[in-house]
Amino acid sequence: MSAPAHLPAPAASASLASAPAASGPTPAELLDFVRRTAVDAELIASLPLDPEGRTWIRLDGPAGSEAWLISWPPGTGTGWHDHGGSHGAFATAAGALHEDSLAARLPTEGWKTLELAEGVDRERQLSAGEGRAFGRHHVHEVRNDSGTEHAVSVHAYYPPLPLMRRYSRTGPVLRLEQVERPEEWQ
Repeated sequence: MSAPAHLPAPAASASLASAPAASGPTPAELLDFVRRTAVDAELIASLPLDPEGRTWIRLDGPAGSEAWLISWPPGTGTGWHDHGGSHGAFATAAGALHEDSLAARLPTEGWKTLELAEGVDRERQLSAGEGRAFGRHHVHEVRNDSGTEHAVSVHAYYPPLPLMRRYSRTGPVLRLEQVERPEEWQ
């Protein structure tokens, strides 16, 4: 995986970035930011694409949020994870991404294995220009199902990610595998 870079957010986000936010940006405000950032052709073109693994650039998100521009080589994905209690949004800037998510609130502590009820699975395809916001209990996996085309996306989280919990899934069984801290991905 390529080393991350750090860039300021595009000029289009200046009004949100300078607005005071006592409790931080809402998921809707983050969605607006990632959608506007995803159409910044110069920024998207600045992201190096690596055929072997995802690359990323850290951005300055609005009102103290954390934001990332991420490339997705064909066939890559995140695996199941959550965002450590942060809410957020992401938008596809190029290509298409597939998201599988759970429509269930999971306990955050005190478990290693859960059996999921029927009917909690959700899925969506997000083509270039499409995005979605999510709450602080969101558990999902995102992937580029294309066999030939890179995808690029913009993500924003508030508060900045305190941790990410990684899960494995076999049928209805979700298992907590790892807890990652920011120093492991920055």
